[in-house]
Amino acid sequence: MAQTFFPPALEKLVEQFARLPGVGTKSAQRLAFFVLSLPEEQTREFANAIMNAKTVIHCCPVCQNLTDSDGPCPICQSPKRDGHTICVVAEPKDVVAMERSREYNGLYHVLHGVISPMNHVGPDDLHIKSLLERVSIGGVEEVIMATNPDTEGEATAMYLSRILKPFGAKVTRLAYGIPVGSHLEFADDATLSRALEGRREM
Repeated sequence: MAQTFFPPALEKLVEQFARLPGVGTKSAQRLAFFVLSLPEEQTREFANAIMNAKTVIHCCPVCQNLTDSDGPCPICQSPKRDGHTICVVAEPKDVVAMERSREYNGLYHVLHGVISPMNHVGPDDLHIKSLLERVSIGGVEEVIMATNPDTEGEATAMYLSRILKPFGAKVTRLAYGIPVGSHLEFADDATLSRALEGRREM
């Protein structure tokens, strides 16, 4: 084990920051030192924001997007949304990307992941059952697959397309104008708009 020159409490803080995705050891150290340099009141606000978010944020019982509402999220409750269309995305951050395009006015369903045998993630690990329940009720005319255009995203879209066919809703796939293997959250607004307009039936 590498020798450390930090006090144990600081070392523990660095370790926690290093657990964040995309944060290496040196970045974790910079973040830890930054937090230590904050006034006590700001440090308390930072810690409280984390605890509060963890306490009040949960999945919408309808679409599985993140919300702090007691019932369905604001998008699911909005009378201005088109309830005949459901856009299926992998993560809550993808909802933000789609909303940013201002081209989509339907509802969403968040899977919270994609099928990935390499990472031991199967269909039962995703929010697929609740999607099937929503479509089976009736009234849904189109389900748009908006998972990322990489191997796992495509496999997930194809799997969902097969199991949704019996319900009679049209299943379409975004016509991506972004490179295969890239991610939805990084697509610009114009690209997402074109992808929505050019979606194809699966």
